[in-house]
Amino acid sequence: MAAFRKRKDKWHVQIRKSGTAPLTKTFTHKKDAQQWANEIERKIDQGLILELSHPDYETLSQILERYKNEITITKRGGHIEAYRLAKIMRDRIAEIKLSQLSAMHIADYRDRRLKQVSACSVVKEMTLISLSLDIARKEWGVPMRSNVVRDVKKPQPERGRDRRLSSEEHTLLLRSCSKSSNHWLTALVTIAIETGMRRGEMLSLSWEDVDLDLRVAHLNMTKNGSSRNVPLSSEAITLLRSLPHDISGYVFPITFASLRGLWNRACKRIGITDLHFHDLRHEATSRFFEKGLNVIEVATITGHKDLRMLQRYTHLRAEDLAKKLG
Repeated sequence: MAAFRKRKDKWHVQIRKSGTAPLTKTFTHKKDAQQWANEIERKIDQGLILELSHPDYETLSQILERYKNEITITKRGGHIEAYRLAKIMRDRIAEIKLSQLSAMHIADYRDRRLKQVSACSVVKEMTLISLSLDIARKEWGVPMRSNVVRDVKKPQPERGRDRRLSSEEHTLLLRSCSKSSNHWLTALVTIAIETGMRRGEMLSLSWEDVDLDLRVAHLNMTKNGSSRNVPLSSEAITLLRSLPHDISGYVFPITFASLRGLWNRACKRIGITDLHFHDLRHEATSRFFEKGLNVIEVATITGHKDLRMLQRYTHLRAEDLAKKLG
């Protein structure tokens, strides 16, 4: 009656009962999963549990919540996906019962969100809803004839951003960051431009992973699933040596949510528009090429495994290239 499955470092146990939806729970240790399954099966045999909850009465919000608690937590970068799921669950679509959910609801959600965020963000949100429904239908026994998200056309993502910082914007941005209530913000922005590290890589960087003598920052786990060593420029080294050490051990003890607010306020203070924090990685990568580094050298620093991806990041200024031509 009980089926056990290991996903990453979590054990999922599912108990099925004829005519009802399965009952599922997640544990860190298999022994705990087995004990829980034995107890539930005993109660079913004794008639103490007459029926399991029927999925027809579950809302999309409940499915998304379960997906977050059982699937998202096992992923690298799960905190970002959890934030995105929380956004969806605050929308009115989340309260629709699964038995009533239709392609029309998904299309309405798509159109409303397109007025608020980019097409790329909407595609990611629709994909999350689709994945949640697939898991619910295939693994959790929720009776659905089909995945309604698949019947809705996803918006076409816009072309990759090519936003660059002008010299004046760079100066104004650092000046604005220095006025922030958080004294790590200026250093974080500077290191982002000097190293090309991703936001998550910097916020998870600890002092024990930084070797100031070798001028290297070691990243244990990155977005593409591998570790890498990031070389540190002289400016980065000087800046890091001047930073205080927080009791947490992190180089930049800032949460993702806090950074979002700090960044938005810093840009607003000086009137800079349409500048995302991730654009700093694009800026850094472009500067690496402008310094004369080749594709392999840049990929080693930035961690790009697909060298073709660098074509999107490399938007060299025509005036700089003109100087090289003589």
